Amino acid sequence: MLKHRPRIVSNCFVRLFFLGTIVFLCRDVPTEAAEAANPLSPKRLVTDNGMTVIVQEAHSLPVVNVQVIVKAGAVLDPDDKAGLANLTADLLEEGTATRSATQIADAVDFIGAGLSADGGEDYATASLRVLKKDVKTGMDLLSDILVHPSFPEPELQRKRQEIMGEIIAEKDQPGEVADKAFNQIVFGANPYHRPTEGTEETLPAITRADVAQFYDQYYHPNNTIMTIVGDITESEALDLLKTYFGSWARNPIPTVTIPPAVGLEKPVVKLINKDLTQANIILGHLGIDRKNPDYYAVTVMNYILGGGGFSSRLMTNIRDNQGLAYSIDSHFEASAFPGSFTVSLQTRNAAAQLAIDGVLAELRKIRTAPVTDRELEDTKAFLIGSFPLRIDTSAKIAGLLAQIEFYNLGLDYVERYPKLIGSVTKTDVQRVAQKYLDPDHLTLVVVAKQDEAKIRQN
Repeated sequence: MLKHRPRIVSNCFVRLFFLGTIVFLCRDVPTEAAEAANPLSPKRLVTDNGMTVIVQEAHSLPVVNVQVIVKAGAVLDPDDKAGLANLTADLLEEGTATRSATQIADAVDFIGAGLSADGGEDYATASLRVLKKDVKTGMDLLSDILVHPSFPEPELQRKRQEIMGEIIAEKDQPGEVADKAFNQIVFGANPYHRPTEGTEETLPAITRADVAQFYDQYYHPNNTIMTIVGDITESEALDLLKTYFGSWARNPIPTVTIPPAVGLEKPVVKLINKDLTQANIILGHLGIDRKNPDYYAVTVMNYILGGGGFSSRLMTNIRDNQGLAYSIDSHFEASAFPGSFTVSLQTRNAAAQLAIDGVLAELRKIRTAPVTDRELEDTKAFLIGSFPLRIDTSAKIAGLLAQIEFYNLGLDYVERYPKLIGSVTKTDVQRVAQKYLDPDHLTLVVVAKQDEAKIRQN
């Protein structure tokens, strides 16, 4: 599976164990995890060349984690060059002005560090994990791939073929086939309709000149967020930034208009015939963006509906009570632009329509009747109680702080999150269910042996 937007809620496999887990971390592991459980006090600064930097000291282990976000995601791809942003990010590690891909890998291995770069829909990322004693070497390597990439033609050809192989392989994965078909319908002209990795048609059209031009347009310090977390002081971090990123030149960033996704006026059904024993089903519609003030109420509502694993209504009623699906879940993908709301499930072909009808019934039920006090309180207790697991290592803190800055959530977000979830009421849940769930204007994609599934198309 290639890259996808993050889900609005966490998986729930720790539901029965999260209290014990947190106690274990705090009492028995007086290291990085224990320190991460304490309130954070990040410091935010902007360098002379315009890079936004957040520093969080955590001295329990001699390790430094760095997370970089460059606002150079696949939403900026031209339609005929889909996959350009992803390919550019993937090539950062494959050679610089002074190091080959092999030399970079050897240097990283020699100090036992971790260095990676990756593309995404809204932004590209680079990350570094290094021992404190090797932090200068690590920052030298990180700055080299970000500031001086050379995009060697042989590496571009190799990486492109690797991605092409994954795209072709996904044709045999019914879940991926359904997901791509769903996105094309729901997002319309919005760039989220395109796979981040590109397509068989667009990827071969991308040249080294395209990659270099994309890099020159968007990879600048004033388009970058960096978080530094670990065994490092603010003054040490500033010195490293001046030494290794001080020469990175600020430049104007092109203004790009992103076409908005528009909700469907009527339901859409797309049936894809494959010789399968199980039907792969996705149904849903346009959702919300991450800055939506209803995000927290939607998080609670979705957990009760289908994001809460075995405790969710969809799992209880569709899987446990009716035996129609082995797994089923719902989620909102909340990104820089409105993502999707989806319910995904797999069931035997002959049960597909019955399962779909069951999902529709649950969507209508949560819109028309208040959730129970028990559902609400259990959901809020889990979401609040499990939140420390999202910041129990320096690497997780670095990643979360980067997203907090990208979405402009405020550096006190970690402290506010429990209050934001805790303040959600039953009225809020029903209100957002009525506002953001629309069972009468769904997109339904079914990949199945259609003569057995017999899906209604009206």
